[in-house]
Amino acid sequence: MRVGLFVTCLADLMRPSVAFAAVKLLEGAGCEVVVPPGQTCCGQPALNSGDSKDARKIARQVIQAFEDFEAVVGPSGSCMGTLRQDYPALFADEPAWRARAENLASRSHELLSFLVDVLKVTHVDARHDGTVTYHDSCAGLRELGVRSQPRRLLAGVAGLQLLEMRGTDECCGFGGTFCVKYPDISTKMVDDKIAHIEASGAATLLGGDLGCLLNIAGRMKRLGKPVRVMHTAELLAGMGAQPAIGEPEAS
Repeated sequence: MRVGLFVTCLADLMRPSVAFAAVKLLEGAGCEVVVPPGQTCCGQPALNSGDSKDARKIARQVIQAFEDFEAVVGPSGSCMGTLRQDYPALFADEPAWRARAENLASRSHELLSFLVDVLKVTHVDARHDGTVTYHDSCAGLRELGVRSQPRRLLAGVAGLQLLEMRGTDECCGFGGTFCVKYPDISTKMVDDKIAHIEASGAATLLGGDLGCLLNIAGRMKRLGKPVRVMHTAELLAGMGAQPAIGEPEAS
């Protein structure tokens, strides 16, 4: 299957290893992976801020960039939820573009749900000697139904022990522009999340959205917490030994 990889802004700018991990997992499952140079942001920040004009402009560019692929896959429930749920609604008054948006939406998938639900992957060759807990991001869980898929793949990782935390489905407080508009509320939410992570006893936090993971990792670093933070795709792709999110890169 020929797959277009939606890299996402945060992976491109903050954590490229997530995109490389996605490529490795998809190619390991037999896909031909292409990264279209014409892709850009999914437009969610503009959309969340009420700027529908710019959001439509961005959406048109994304639709055109990914028009020729059997599937469009991204390592982010948030971004892929935007493509699947929001793009068709953006063009409610433009029938031609709405049809193209609906076509893209029908081919768009979050990475781990694509591996499990579409490609029927049941096992990846990975090892992690340690305990982990998992954060279910709001968009991935509620917009795309991503919950069991990462856990199925993690269950097959040699040496890994998953310790579920309380409130795994509670928001971390990031919410894109929410953390900027309501910093005090956001901080309280992420502090509650960190308390659940610590109570689980896990040494590593995993998740499927870099926005959540950067938010949690940044707050934990400021608080001096020792829990490592990684994108689930990185661990599944055998990249668990690299510096975690928020840790300095090796020189």
